[in-house]
Amino acid sequence: MYTPFETMPDESKIWIYQSNRKLSDTEIVEIEEDLKVFIEDWSAHGTSLEASFLTKYNRFIILAVNQEVQQPTGCSIDSSVVFIQQLESKYGIDLLDKMNVTYKQGEFLTHKSLLDFKRMAKEKAVSENTIVFNNLVNTIEEWKENWEVPASESWHSRFF
Repeated sequence: MYTPFETMPDESKIWIYQSNRKLSDTEIVEIEEDLKVFIEDWSAHGTSLEASFLTKYNRFIILAVNQEVQQPTGCSIDSSVVFIQQLESKYGIDLLDKMNVTYKQGEFLTHKSLLDFKRMAKEKAVSENTIVFNNLVNTIEEWKENWEVPASESWHSRFF
């Protein structure tokens, strides 16, 4: 059951998928339509999940589930991964590779492999103050507080 993202409780479980490239506005509209259809049918053991999504910066897809209503199960999580894999195939993008870093360079977002980011940190091409996207946050509350943060305040800090 689709619920607007802004009405989801802060304790809602989230999964963040980052694209290896910026998606066009047209692609975002199509992806959002597909997400809404997926979420309308998303369930755990036959019980509808109260869920939502958000797309950010034409690069991130955030799925959310209100765990107070119904806990997602292994099968429901698997079905969301299959859905994400279908998006990857349809748009020729990578959303599941966690070995990449997206960060801000001024007003622009840059996407690098983890190895490249680590090298850039050593070369001081990025710093502890570089704004990174911490996709390891688990709830909407954590997302609001700790998603776009200086590298020194996320798991990226180990590279400095």
